[in-house]
Amino acid sequence: MDVGAQSYSNVIVVSPRGRVDHQSADQLGAAMAPHVARCERAQCKLVLDLSGVDYMSSAGLRVLMVAGKQARAQGGTMVVSGLGETLREIFQISRFDRVFTVYDGVREAIAGLEPDALADYERGAPSSSAPRC
Repeated sequence: MDVGAQSYSNVIVVSPRGRVDHQSADQLGAAMAPHVARCERAQCKLVLDLSGVDYMSSAGLRVLMVAGKQARAQGGTMVVSGLGETLREIFQISRFDRVFTVYDGVREAIAGLEPDALADYERGAPSSSAPRC
């Protein structure tokens, strides 16, 4: 599994690629941890772009639940975007679509969370400075 991240103002987009199962869930959690930690007292907004994930097991869902809970406890926000057909079904069956706000894509998620960050995203220009979160 590969996990990339980009910052746009105080929005961080985390983009895992591949399967999230019992073997790779800890790797996803470790990759997300520093971004979730940055949410402390800063109203950080975290977008988890799942468009590159084709499968997620209950171990992966647990990682998302823990990260989302930690972000909220610290005053931050975590949303998901880019659910493919299989992941959308997994989210519906597990009711995770009620736990997280789900956006169709990253652009919609950023627009919904932080319209000021949308200009950076649309230019394809991650923030040159450290995010405010």
